[in-house]
Amino acid sequence: MPRYTADLTLAGRLADTADAITTARFRALDLDVRSKPDRTPVTDADTAVEDAIRETLAAERPADAVAGEERGGADWASGRAWVLDPIDGTKNFSRGGPVWATLIALVEDGTPVVGMVSAPLLGRRWWASAGEGAWLRDSTGSRRISVSGVSELSDAYVSTTDLNTWTEYHSREAYLKLTESCWETRAFGDFWHHCLVAEGAIDLAAEPIVNPWDVAPMQVLLTEAGGRFTDLAGVPAFDTGSALSSNGLLHDTALAILRKN
Repeated sequence: MPRYTADLTLAGRLADTADAITTARFRALDLDVRSKPDRTPVTDADTAVEDAIRETLAAERPADAVAGEERGGADWASGRAWVLDPIDGTKNFSRGGPVWATLIALVEDGTPVVGMVSAPLLGRRWWASAGEGAWLRDSTGSRRISVSGVSELSDAYVSTTDLNTWTEYHSREAYLKLTESCWETRAFGDFWHHCLVAEGAIDLAAEPIVNPWDVAPMQVLLTEAGGRFTDLAGVPAFDTGSALSSNGLLHDTALAILRKN
């Protein structure tokens, strides 16, 4: 049996639990929405999902650490730790938009080895585990996925989350230079554009500011799909504050353009 089969099965069950909570609370008239100190929203669904996942992990993986967006948690640099984002895309969720997902990652000695991304309103779920490939389930069934073979930026499709964040956290000019070198630019944002890179629908996804739980599953998902995931300095890590997903062929060229002068 592959090493992480049981953990991946558990991650799928955790995602099922999350989906049941989030879909029940989506567009609820009594949805409780509050602002955290950083002005980002949190809903009662966010906390309910994280609490439910933590309860299951406490019962089934009591020796593992847990870190989540809403409840905080332990260091993941050594040993095993589950890193959770109960709802990635809470702004969309709270306003009735369908683009949001629960993100679950198992990190072992600082490296993600299991990733699960479940977007129930999109009808899509992505997952991966180290050495076992990357997968997608949608309305057509389940299939193994891989990144695109696009090798020139002039043929590439690039996405970000919010153009304004480039001004505050990196370089708006650098990102615009990248978009000018590419064929098409969009802002799918959050989890979705990284998953679209993994399945070969787009070629690059860049973000100047991310939290670890925003992208923890993406490192293993992209790697297992044949692509690359690094920060904007080229470090293959999910917890250094920025992110670049690619099909691998375009990665170094994109990094060179995004590098601040």
